[in-house]
Amino acid sequence: MRNRRAALAAIAGAASLALTLSACGQNSEGGSKEDKGSTKGGTIGIAMPTKSSERWIADGKNVVKNLESAGYKTKLVYGEDDPDQQVSQIENLITQGVKALIVAAIDNKSLNNVLQQAKDADIPVIAYDRLILGTPNVDYYASFDNTKVGELQANYIVDKLGLAAGKGPFNIELFAGSNDDNNTKYFFNGAMSVLQPYIDKKKLVVQSGQTGLTQVTTLRWDGATAQKRMDDILTKSYSSKKVDAVLSPYDGISIGILSALKSDDYGTKSKPLPVLTGQDAELASVKSIIAGQQTQTVYKDTRELAKVAANMVDAVLNGKKPETNDTKTYDNGSKVVPAYLLQPVSVDKTNYSKVLVDGGYYTADELK
Repeated sequence: MRNRRAALAAIAGAASLALTLSACGQNSEGGSKEDKGSTKGGTIGIAMPTKSSERWIADGKNVVKNLESAGYKTKLVYGEDDPDQQVSQIENLITQGVKALIVAAIDNKSLNNVLQQAKDADIPVIAYDRLILGTPNVDYYASFDNTKVGELQANYIVDKLGLAAGKGPFNIELFAGSNDDNNTKYFFNGAMSVLQPYIDKKKLVVQSGQTGLTQVTTLRWDGATAQKRMDDILTKSYSSKKVDAVLSPYDGISIGILSALKSDDYGTKSKPLPVLTGQDAELASVKSIIAGQQTQTVYKDTRELAKVAANMVDAVLNGKKPETNDTKTYDNGSKVVPAYLLQPVSVDKTNYSKVLVDGGYYTADELK
């Protein structure tokens, strides 16, 4: 009788424990009650580089909007251009149990260990705009045709200077992006594939002599850093010469270059501003283009990029293969990462309204 009562008590205790765990959302093994295959309503971690660029603020908002429209929760963090902070943020997202990660890396080589943690936790990783290097734990890459960006910038310079028609020589200075961003080499190499033949023929002359990628990078894409370098170049190499063109890879860098040029009296009747490229169609730079200062930018519709990244996450989490259109180009040193690349568009004073206003990226009032 005693044994029967003990057995009944044990059964009752087990039932009570099961009810308690069920109320807490767990099963009797301590795992989540939610089925591992169930993803809708799960949280997606989004790690962006910095709020100092309006571009990344817009990217974060657009990724969140697309994921939440698809039924997911989101956790958006910004690393403020501090690689260690970004690593810590991603570790926290993993600890919080996110279903997937979308990462725009600050330093593309600093994430190996934390992405191994993601892999161990069975969390897929989408590299957003910037390829993450040296790790197999990157599942897909969403970006633009980065080589094309550089080609558009360089071809614009060629067209504006009339180089293809035999005009020249002209003086040009070269700027590139951050040396810890993998996109930098694609932008620069794309541009140089167009410009180098003219440099070789002496139709374009780099008076500073700074033509190698390692000589022209701009850490963290910082405008103030670019301004200081342009100041130095003007002082040392242009005391009796004039700059005709500047290859700039990004609008924030372009604004810094413009400040240096204006301080050296460029923008006057006797000293017109050089042809100056850019990228991202940031509001300040589009206004500068309208005002006749910065000459060109490369527009990348980040609304579409956010959509691609969100679709990749949704496909992976639901056992489907995300759409890609490049499975050969982006070797991160550990694997070739399958990518979906969007097409960039060159924008200047002649087409900004059609591309940016008619396309709904800015309103006419925003550009006043």
